[in-house]
Amino acid sequence: MTVRTVATSPIDGQQPGTSGLRRKTRVFMQPGYLENFVQSLFDAIGGLTGKTLVLGGDGRFFNREAAQTILKMAAANGAARVIAGCGGLLSTPAASAVIRARGADGGIILSASHNPGGLEADFGVKYNIASGGPALEGVTEAIHARTLAISEYRILDAPDVDLDRQGTTKLGAMAVEVIDPVADWLALIETLFDMDAIRGLFESGFRMRFDALHAVTGPYATAILEGRLGAPAGTVVNATPLPDFGGGHPDPNPAHARALMEEMFSAEAPDFGAAADGDGDRNMILGRGVYVTPSDSLAVLAANAALAPGYRGGLAGVARSMPTSRAVDRVAARLGIPCHETPTGWKYFGNLLDAGKATLCGEESFGTGSNHVREKDGLWAVLMWLNILAVRREPVAEILRAHWAEHGRDYYSRHDYEGVEAGRAQALIEGLRARLPELPGTQAAGLTVSAADDFRYVDPVDGSVAEHQGIRILFGDDARAVFRLSGTGTEGATLRVYLERFEPDPARHGLDPQAALARVIAAAGEIAGIRRHMGRDAPDVRT
Repeated sequence: MTVRTVATSPIDGQQPGTSGLRRKTRVFMQPGYLENFVQSLFDAIGGLTGKTLVLGGDGRFFNREAAQTILKMAAANGAARVIAGCGGLLSTPAASAVIRARGADGGIILSASHNPGGLEADFGVKYNIASGGPALEGVTEAIHARTLAISEYRILDAPDVDLDRQGTTKLGAMAVEVIDPVADWLALIETLFDMDAIRGLFESGFRMRFDALHAVTGPYATAILEGRLGAPAGTVVNATPLPDFGGGHPDPNPAHARALMEEMFSAEAPDFGAAADGDGDRNMILGRGVYVTPSDSLAVLAANAALAPGYRGGLAGVARSMPTSRAVDRVAARLGIPCHETPTGWKYFGNLLDAGKATLCGEESFGTGSNHVREKDGLWAVLMWLNILAVRREPVAEILRAHWAEHGRDYYSRHDYEGVEAGRAQALIEGLRARLPELPGTQAAGLTVSAADDFRYVDPVDGSVAEHQGIRILFGDDARAVFRLSGTGTEGATLRVYLERFEPDPARHGLDPQAALARVIAAAGEIAGIRRHMGRDAPDVRT
């Protein structure tokens, strides 16, 4: 085995986004593309000499090949050990758990999250730091800077490692430890929830459906739900991870998890339904005949957290991304704990969690988690709901109704305009930004703008500042619209419009959200000129 130094030159477009570098699979498969980025990553973190890394992914197309390349590059760069998930698999929350449990220096996660997989679809590489959380901007900026100056990469000429057999082998001087991808995460999870109570819930005849969408959570959900908790065989469907996710879109929302939605709204619906995304960090929650928005889910979990053993001591605080509805704010106020509002991106929760300022965190984009790891965790949210259901023994719909009666209901919806020409989307945002000073006091669709700004975040732990994190238009205390461009796609731009209205009257808690938000939707469209800029009469997706 010899180390080969390969001359190379910078490749344009290797700037990581909020969740690593995501590009089309064919782009990553181009000669030198993956190698350039990985070497730049190694260089940007001060090299690998003597370090331990965790490596795994969601099993999408090119996962295995990329893992072998990264192993050989890690060996050539002097790493002491790489801990890899068997089969090249590790969910994103499990990778975070392994990094923390094993004291690793960081980890590389191979995933494009909720984006489709396959030769003609998407691939991604993300670096997580020693805390188990996503790399902060200082690290990703250093990686990008290195991609612009790279002149060579190093790789070991060696046979592929057998990633399908657990145990430790050598790759040159580097140890490769292949582990059960579920074990460390499961051991952690069992300390947080009342497993006996949940098992008793299933023994009582409680029925559930979990759709793994042929993504990485299949083995995890099967192990804990059907194995540890005794749910009937078949509770977990689409449980085998496939390189193309079975031709589906591994995004747990009403549009892409349509089969689960139809089952949960059918006459034979089970009591509880859930789904997770490609890499296992997002979740969707359903009851019989009811869909729980991610914002409501976060609020309900915060209000009921003390029912789970891991959280009986109370919450230090909660945190949500700015576009997420203010439902959890109302719970925090009732509990007398802080509620932190951050930019979109789980990395912004890391400092709050590390400093003990927050215990639960959530995003409207179907991400929820706690301080047990430094990533959002789809199955954690599912198990927290199961713990609540096991203790309260009430249907999901009743728990929601009771929550709204106590705290009020925040009607909420996100409208996505996908695959938009980037110039058009940017023009809309820049136009709004330029008009912010003149918007307060103006009217649209019968609503008066009370405030408008471009969200700026100052981290309460380290004082770091994040600018231009979304345009906020407020209509008094009860309603708002938020506009931002998404950074998680691989082609075109996605304009996301977040719409919210608070309703305190329980007699009005049963409205259709789109109807309840009609004036806010109209006002947002009028103020931003959505039809004029987008050239579309309606969004592509409503959630």
